[in-house]
Amino acid sequence: MAPPKRKTGGRVTPKGTKPGGLHKTHPLDHGDVHAMHGTSSVEASTRYTPPTPKAYYESPRWVPILMFVLLGLGSLVILMYYLGAVPGGRSNWYLFSGLALVLGGLFTATKYR
Repeated sequence: MAPPKRKTGGRVTPKGTKPGGLHKTHPLDHGDVHAMHGTSSVEASTRYTPPTPKAYYESPRWVPILMFVLLGLGSLVILMYYLGAVPGGRSNWYLFSGLALVLGGLFTATKYR
């Protein structure tokens, strides 16, 4: 024989209240609009932050130009070093300056929006 089924349902609100009403210990009363919302007029919030203008997110015209100039010039210096076409003989300073120019171009690329 199967066990008896469990009863479902029953009281879910405190005794003496209605399902749509508030418990008597609750400080707000739905019948009094002024007690529930403070006043009848809507007050401006001081926490509002206006949206940022679209021009704030756009980079100036010189940023992508500078980025490509630095990347191209750095690559050219490194290429000329390996081809042996640099004045004054091969020096590590050409490699360091070419690397610095390429890294400057990459840094500028991160600032482009």
